[in-house]
Amino acid sequence: MHRLIAFLLLLNVSGAFAGAQIYEPLSASVQAALHKAVSDARPPSSSFSDPLDAVEWLAEMSPRLEKRIPNREYRLDLLRSVHYEATRAGLDPQLVLGLMQVESGFRKYAVSSAGARGYMQVMPFWVKLIGRPDDSLFDLRTNLRYGCTILRHYLDIEKGDLYRALGRYNGSLGRPEYPNMVRAAWQNQWGYQKPTRLAQATR
Repeated sequence: MHRLIAFLLLLNVSGAFAGAQIYEPLSASVQAALHKAVSDARPPSSSFSDPLDAVEWLAEMSPRLEKRIPNREYRLDLLRSVHYEATRAGLDPQLVLGLMQVESGFRKYAVSSAGARGYMQVMPFWVKLIGRPDDSLFDLRTNLRYGCTILRHYLDIEKGDLYRALGRYNGSLGRPEYPNMVRAAWQNQWGYQKPTRLAQATR
């Protein structure tokens, strides 16, 4: 199984394994909650607990993304945005990076055969369902906001079952290939352990 996942990831290095979220009717309350989630303005604050955490995480993640996104300024903006939107939605930022790798290969203007768009391959029907008419799924922060909100929604539906939530996200519920690829990318390419810092000695 591990060899199969590694082979699929190898095939996906420059491509994408994009699927398509499937339209499902939402109750009025869920639709309103999701609309609020994607419409809230981004507050002018960091999602990191302290500045040193930000420096360490970005220093670890940036080199891993350099080949795919050579522009350093844009790369760091993307990473900060991923961390913010994932944290805001209660998701692991490294999981979101793994999903982006599998879904779009970190291609901003990726479009799947089903019409899913952008880094997180969001289906356009979501804009009509929970967004605003002028929301562009090719905009970095808009795409991440939608993608993280949708994955959180699927996790809630599946009561925290990541395997099934990922299947819903990709439109491949019940099939193992996509969840396994995302988990492998998450753990192998984007795994991160926060450094242990020695407490400063007090006099």
